[in-house]
Amino acid sequence: MTMPFAGGIDANANATLIFSLVAAVIYAFSAGMPPTLGRSAAKTLAVAMLAVLAAMQSGPLLLVAALALSAIGDAFLSRDGEKAFMGGLASFLIAHVVYIALFLRAGGGLGLIGAEPWRGAIMLAMAVFAVVMIAALWRRVGPGLRIPIAVYVVAILAMGLSALTTSSPLVIGGAVLFMASDGLLATERFLVAAISPHRGWMRLAVWVLYYAAQLAITLGFLLG
Repeated sequence: MTMPFAGGIDANANATLIFSLVAAVIYAFSAGMPPTLGRSAAKTLAVAMLAVLAAMQSGPLLLVAALALSAIGDAFLSRDGEKAFMGGLASFLIAHVVYIALFLRAGGGLGLIGAEPWRGAIMLAMAVFAVVMIAALWRRVGPGLRIPIAVYVVAILAMGLSALTTSSPLVIGGAVLFMASDGLLATERFLVAAISPHRGWMRLAVWVLYYAAQLAITLGFLLG
């Protein structure tokens, strides 16, 4: 079996990656179930193990920090209630700020976005996505959530744009998947009826897109 890191399947790095993947699959099968400690642990460990992997492989400290903050956010979002949601929102907001710093440090500057047409096209799509999300959510969420959610959407837009300054297709693809996951999460939580039959597959898709995003960003830095 070909593994991404040297040493085969018995190497600590590859074993940690497998552990992360297994946790992600376990959570995927339980995504629609009521919150339990086991379900929360699987969701948290999936990305926490990516943070461990990044640390083991001497990845950038900012990458380790962003993954760790994301895992904390996952722990919050694995529970029900507005307090848990706000805790998750705050954790991911800080994680996105850390990702922005990481991408800008590793990238070639904002001028790179305008230098290549495909980067500019993705930038335009990201900007449209952010405007549409804020417009749609502003009318559907309570007054207390409008500003936090708008700030969060601006943060994920900045994260996506900063990823476009890097030369890694994995990092750019990961940022796009991250934005897609957040957009689908907001749609499922605020824009779709509570009794909608679509909520089940949407929750699963949110997780698959999100985990794929974190995995792509992690491998983009560790294998690049």
